[in-house]
Amino acid sequence: MTDIFAKFQRNQGDIGQYMKLAHGYFAFPKLEGEIAPYMNFRGKRMLTWSLNNYLGLANHPEVRKADAEAAARWGLAYPMGARMMSGQTVKHEELERNLAAFVGKPDAFLLNYGYQGMVSIIDAVCGRNDVIVYDAESHACILDGVRLHMGKRFVFQHNNMESLRKQLARATTLATRQGGGILVITEGVFGMSGDMGRLDDIAALKEEFSFRFLVDDAHGFGTMGATGAGVAEHFGVSDKVDLMFGTFAKSMAGIGAFVAGETDIINYLRYNMRSQTFAKALPMPMVEGALKRLELLQGHPELREKLWTNVRALQAGLKAEGFDLGRTNTPVTPVYLKGGPSEATNLIFDLRENYKIFCSVVIYPVIPKGEIIIRIIPTAAHSLKDVQYTLDSFKAIRHKLESGTYAKEGIAKVQVDM
Repeated sequence: MTDIFAKFQRNQGDIGQYMKLAHGYFAFPKLEGEIAPYMNFRGKRMLTWSLNNYLGLANHPEVRKADAEAAARWGLAYPMGARMMSGQTVKHEELERNLAAFVGKPDAFLLNYGYQGMVSIIDAVCGRNDVIVYDAESHACILDGVRLHMGKRFVFQHNNMESLRKQLARATTLATRQGGGILVITEGVFGMSGDMGRLDDIAALKEEFSFRFLVDDAHGFGTMGATGAGVAEHFGVSDKVDLMFGTFAKSMAGIGAFVAGETDIINYLRYNMRSQTFAKALPMPMVEGALKRLELLQGHPELREKLWTNVRALQAGLKAEGFDLGRTNTPVTPVYLKGGPSEATNLIFDLRENYKIFCSVVIYPVIPKGEIIIRIIPTAAHSLKDVQYTLDSFKAIRHKLESGTYAKEGIAKVQVDM
């Protein structure tokens, strides 16, 4: 027998193995100052494109005022205890009613966190005899929820309806034999690639197969649809989505999440979601802050219009210069480049140190070797001047990448915070 912790001295994991070269710069960087298009990174002012503050609500004066007043009035402790036991308030219920009405569902259940919430929804809904069918590019919270499932699951190729139809046929045979049901799970907006889930086509398959439909719309809530209610609204299939999940961590610039649907299933989740039954209720300042954010999201469509003005300008400008943005049709803007880890390291170092632009970068082992993704998140708080500067800077770094400048340089050495 060996010490269960001994293995961590030898292996820190696929990403953790690079911590001594990356910590505090490429991984766990510290962006400081108020949340805004320009923030400080290691003492330098950076144009920041890596925050999901889509509508610019993080430092909206009404939001800041509501947060401060709620914290002064309630402190950060109230209510104490889980909602089922002693943590229920009229404000929690009000927020649930408002969220349900906004997304066009009879009821909603407020959740403490998005990631934890999605995992727990799947765990609560699916029994051993039920079958899950999910998109291959689903977020980690969906994958972890699926892993908790003690029954069978089938994965379909990303947004491929023929693949989904094939897996639904297999799931139908199995669920019928076992006396279970089928849950199909996908995302409204895929946070890495930026493309929308084909909710309309999936919903149409309900005419052919019997299943329930769960959508994680973390990135679509507040950004997509005529009123910002999400991708289901965009496609006109809100009534076909059985469970709609949204988070406050993106457009609402806060903490928390919710799930909306018919009253019977929402009540079941209220009494059976372990992550909520055994967790303290969201503190009142977060609840009142969410009420204000939702009010602004609904009452100020110009925020979403400004977001989309910046999105269109950025994406059109990048495409005009020949950049590959993949299949995005949402604000999420991935820029696909070719190069190895050393080239990616030097490119991002150059972008931050010399062009004063802070973007997130994705390389192997998250994506295949030889590929680089620079992920840009436009917000309503950015300006067209920010967009133009970024376009000019990206043209310059691509020239360096393609001319071999980054390949010739030694790997950029940074001072790690360890």
